[in-house]
Amino acid sequence: MFLGTHTPRLDEKGRLFLPAKYRDELSGGLVVTKGQERCLYVFPAEEFQRITDALASTPVTAKSVRDYSRVLFASASDETCDRQGRVTIPSKLREYAGLERECVVIGANTRLEIWDADAWSEYEAEQEQAFAQLSEEVLPGVL
Repeated sequence: MFLGTHTPRLDEKGRLFLPAKYRDELSGGLVVTKGQERCLYVFPAEEFQRITDALASTPVTAKSVRDYSRVLFASASDETCDRQGRVTIPSKLREYAGLERECVVIGANTRLEIWDADAWSEYEAEQEQAFAQLSEEVLPGVL
């Protein structure tokens, strides 16, 4: 499970330090791909395989599945962390997420998300009130 908020910087070569506490979980490889709201998703290789298997079991006749799969897989990049714990973010994905220097890496349960720091601040501010109201809808009887 991925939790927390971290603020690494993207270096001039497009590399980002991933939080040290997640490196063991990502040591078997990872997949970086486009996420919603102009962030990037970082999945451990095993989790990305689970998603791949789930999508493979859906009918190819479902247009929404085809559309989602095309974007997800076309933008996906297999990566590994180097010895210092850095991962290279491909330039097309950096452009998509607007990543330049200041980044935010958040834990989002089964994945990490990489955000431009300003975009994350805006998103978080916009969602604060909605978060308070959604608990009854998203987690009925849990919280």
